[in-house]
Amino acid sequence: MNKIITCIDGSALSHGVCQAGVWASNKLSKTLLLLHAIEKSNTPSAEDLSGAIGLGARTTLLQEMVSLDEQRGKVALELGREILDHAAQMASAQAREHIEKIQRHGGIVDAICDLEADARIIVMGRKGAGSGENVKALGSHIEQIIRRVHTPVLIVSRDFVEPKNFMLAYDGRETADKAVKRIIEGGLLYNMTCHLVTVNNNQAGLFDKFKSTEAMLVAHGFDVQSSFLEGNVFNVLMDYKKDQHVDLLVMGAFSRSKLATVFLGSNTLKMIENTLRPLLVLR
Repeated sequence: MNKIITCIDGSALSHGVCQAGVWASNKLSKTLLLLHAIEKSNTPSAEDLSGAIGLGARTTLLQEMVSLDEQRGKVALELGREILDHAAQMASAQAREHIEKIQRHGGIVDAICDLEADARIIVMGRKGAGSGENVKALGSHIEQIIRRVHTPVLIVSRDFVEPKNFMLAYDGRETADKAVKRIIEGGLLYNMTCHLVTVNNNQAGLFDKFKSTEAMLVAHGFDVQSSFLEGNVFNVLMDYKKDQHVDLLVMGAFSRSKLATVFLGSNTLKMIENTLRPLLVLR
């Protein structure tokens, strides 16, 4: 767990993702690993069409397709190198730790899972290069990655500014307790004001757990501003974030079960979808 895996794809969010990766690398004194994945094109390849072209035209057209596939692959490799080189040059101006670059063929989700064993934090944009101009669009890879990895994931929505405070949305679940433990042991959020916020969900003993969590954070040196609130969980958290000028949101990950999300909903996913603040998801 020695590297900050920072996913760079050349999209408009790449600059902010790189800034966030540098911040985490400097804060934790860990290597900054810039990762670019060459996703498979949706255009059919020669191999895909080998059985679908008429006999008369097959040889000539397949040769042309092979040539196009080779050109496409070369262009993708060269573009990926340029994207990584540009990100490394930008990061080197501020990074205090070693910078590595890696390019992988295949989807970004599989690439991250392959590298996770050596990851301390995964940093990525909330949408990818193919998500269009809608800044609130959520990349399809986000939910997959959060469900599959055990490493903290820092999601960036725009240019990243070093946070001075963070809001921990605490709901008393096991995932929330694990998030508190990671905050205390992780080091990334040290010397930042913690807004500990719980929205009453009528869970037995929730207030006692809330106060115990507050005491635990204070005992470990955190400056804690705690609030036990009433109302709709999502709306209350969004209003608090805005009113208190929160810089960074911190939440426990949702259940691994997608079926549970369908029936019960996921406040974590709703927060990711509806905020432009950086959000740290802890499992």
